Amino acid sequence: MTVVEIVGKRNRGRSLIGDKRQARSKVTNGSALLPGVDGRSTWVRRCRDVIALHLSDMGGESNTSAAERSLIRRIAVLTTELEMLEQRFAAVGMATAIDLDLYVRGAGHLRRLLESIGLQRRQKDVTPSLSEYLKMKATDIEAAE
Repeated sequence: MTVVEIVGKRNRGRSLIGDKRQARSKVTNGSALLPGVDGRSTWVRRCRDVIALHLSDMGGESNTSAAERSLIRRIAVLTTELEMLEQRFAAVGMATAIDLDLYVRGAGHLRRLLESIGLQRRQKDVTPSLSEYLKMKATDIEAAE
């Protein structure tokens, strides 16, 4: 019996290659921010919020490239970490020289990432198609009669 036959028997005729190619990670399909990390933590929730805000500014997920979504993810992480440093500064009433240096460098990197995706808000096209517009007009005319 060959290796292929043994593997085929274990998987009851399913192709390992076919199944694995179609499977997507939890990160890719959007059900997890990071693999193996509890999505209910304050940090993860804030990252998701920042990601959603930036995606909205760029016209939604369907209006962004994979590279832009990757940059948005890094922007969200830096934003969350910078906010945590700010919280520490406020709680203690001051910043150590090391923390302040980390904060300034992180803010500089964040600015560069934001500039690379663009700082302008993109409008999502909500203009109805011609057929939708004609249907709306027909409904308006019927309602007026």
